Amino acid sequence: MVAAVLILLGAAVFGFAQIKPFGDESIDRSQPAMLKSVRDLSQYHAAAGEFQVVLDIENDVKWVPAALAGERTLFVAAGSVNAFVDLGTLKDDGLILSPDGRTVELRVPKPQLDKPNLHHDRSYVFSQERGLINDLQALAGPPDQQRFYVAAEAKLTEAAQKSEILKRAEDNTRVMLTGMLQGLGFQVKVVGD
Repeated sequence: MVAAVLILLGAAVFGFAQIKPFGDESIDRSQPAMLKSVRDLSQYHAAAGEFQVVLDIENDVKWVPAALAGERTLFVAAGSVNAFVDLGTLKDDGLILSPDGRTVELRVPKPQLDKPNLHHDRSYVFSQERGLINDLQALAGPPDQQRFYVAAEAKLTEAAQKSEILKRAEDNTRVMLTGMLQGLGFQVKVVGD
């Protein structure tokens, strides 16, 4: 009998929550974004890589059973990393014109990796196991997921460094600059560092 009453009570509460007799409305009172500054860039973004990583992060409390305290989270992170070349260094010794004015000696600057751009619409907590104490703490407020995003950025940067993206950016920059200079009538001699 008690079980039947609890089931009916649960169904009533769940049904009431689904009906929303008072309705709900989302109102956005945010101010428009304001441009704070503009800066000139001399970067050529020559290659981009799309990456995905599954983080498995566990916070273990020593000498306490996992059922009471601790947390293990599987976080799926997706993002992109751009490889760019700073063309501002060409003004130093990157372009040297021959005395006859027909040949340009080109030294392509080394490519660099931009900060990873996490795709928030494709990054999410896949699963999370928490101890009782952690569950009670979660009731006090929304969980802090910032540490997962920071760890994901580090993993995406590491993956980009091990990939071919830097080599591809260097090759693409060389092809772009060579084509542009040849289009201006110069013969191009590419010099390696």
